[in-house]
Amino acid sequence: MAVDITERKEAEAERTRLEKHFRQAQKMQALGTLAGGIAHDFNNMIFAILGFVRLALRNAEPGSKMEEYLKQVHSASMRASDLVRQILTFSRQTEQERKPVAVASLVKETAKLLRATLPTTIDMHVEIEPEAEGEQSSILGDPTQVHQVIMNLCTNAGHAMRMRGGDLTVHLGLREVTPESARNVLEQNPGTFVELTVSDTGHGIDPAIMEQIYDPFFTTKEPGEGTGMGLSVVHGIVKSHGGTVHVDSEVGVGTTFTILLPRLVQTEEELNAQSSIYSPRGDEHILFVDDEALLVQMAEETLSQLGYSVTATTSPTKALEMFSQTPDAFDIVITDQTMPGMTGMELARTMLAAKPDLPIVLMTGYSEAVTSDIARQSGLSEYLMKPVVEEELAQTIRHVLDRVQ
Repeated sequence: MAVDITERKEAEAERTRLEKHFRQAQKMQALGTLAGGIAHDFNNMIFAILGFVRLALRNAEPGSKMEEYLKQVHSASMRASDLVRQILTFSRQTEQERKPVAVASLVKETAKLLRATLPTTIDMHVEIEPEAEGEQSSILGDPTQVHQVIMNLCTNAGHAMRMRGGDLTVHLGLREVTPESARNVLEQNPGTFVELTVSDTGHGIDPAIMEQIYDPFFTTKEPGEGTGMGLSVVHGIVKSHGGTVHVDSEVGVGTTFTILLPRLVQTEEELNAQSSIYSPRGDEHILFVDDEALLVQMAEETLSQLGYSVTATTSPTKALEMFSQTPDAFDIVITDQTMPGMTGMELARTMLAAKPDLPIVLMTGYSEAVTSDIARQSGLSEYLMKPVVEEELAQTIRHVLDRVQ
């Protein structure tokens, strides 16, 4: 007697697959919740570190070892801040503002990080063509996401060669896509593109699974070695930047991923504007509110050195009390969002009810409840994500004040 149980076995396999995907989705959701939970406090700490480092640099002797050490601390703090943004972006809890990004700089920075983690059996080669050096490789994008693309592709390449070693090559250049090739081959709009290729001499990709490599949660790695999200994230980021991903692979020979991202052609005036980063000064009276005592101390000293008169407090209730007594004494208010007893938005609404034309800048390390659009619709002048470097804070203050004068 024979019973065909094919449908039952297929149903069981499908249920197992869905359960696995559901568990992975729960992990991703948990990561997002954890990232949101730590981002506010973590960004507050980085904000304080960046601020005090800048204050220390003012007193460091130019060219001294102390100045060099402080610059290294500043650089490491900025990378730590990018790491938080990367986690938040990965969990789809935040969208980063697009800005000019020099891909060549990101490739060099990523190579430094990877060389320290790759086994000695893998040789890494970075090739940047002269025409793609510096700002010539600029695109309009999110630097954290582009960094993530490079990291994911290189990490996958390293994993493919972990058993027997090999060569990992990262090549960056410019590529002109003609209307003919765009229509017949690449399915891409014509134009000038920044071309990034990541090649390895690993085991290659089986043609049978080539169509699945970008599927979320699809992975050929052993349990615990990966989530199957790497190439899915790469594909999503590249597409969102108006680019394309192409893969060539041969089993036993290796794999090459080619990324095309639309090149940003900048005028000389735009390049000069980017290079002229400075901290404008002023003499207005600023009310600064944040529940972190370190940030209050740092901001008070930083803004005072820029010429401003600063009243700073860790209590939003006390800030409201001082404002209520002399509302015309303050030219601008800078407040944190997440504070005990009263949020920054609540404080801002109360102040604006008494003085509708009061410039208010809201800062936050992380908040699901408030976005830049919500802040501006509520009458606030600007919305800043911590950590904020001195130049950004100073330029924001000057921009807001000049706008109302």
